[in-house]
Amino acid sequence: MAPGRMEYIKGDKPNGCIFCRGSAREKDLVLHEGNSCYIIMNKYPYTSGHLLVIPFRHMCDMEETNAEEKMEMMELTAMCVRNLKKAFEPEGFNIGMNLGKVAGAGIDNHLHIHVVPRWLGDTNFTTVLGEVRVIPEDIATTRKTLLRYFEKREEW
Repeated sequence: MAPGRMEYIKGDKPNGCIFCRGSAREKDLVLHEGNSCYIIMNKYPYTSGHLLVIPFRHMCDMEETNAEEKMEMMELTAMCVRNLKKAFEPEGFNIGMNLGKVAGAGIDNHLHIHVVPRWLGDTNFTTVLGEVRVIPEDIATTRKTLLRYFEKREEW
């Protein structure tokens, strides 16, 4: 169903921001680092291949980003889409930000973009009735698939 989710719910939460360098961020989930932003796999994904684009600099508001961060966030988002298309052939994408707790942000103190691949029928009765997501592949397998694409240094 959602492997590891109960561990997150019941477990101790790390101190500080989990997206900042030098923090408790999951280094083995990082797929690419740019100059001002990076791409990481969502540890608790909505679907297989759910990625996050995150600026290195700690901030929570879009208006705090500088021109380089804005540009690189969009370039890395496009890189995510391109590589997810190659790796998993999704039929569509949800791309966006949840700014603030009331908007659904699980981590509301560090700006990030969600890139969620979608397939026809990937939302089924378990999501609607039980508020449960079914992830068809474990995160380690997804990472192994994606690394082949993110390790290639193609021009954007």
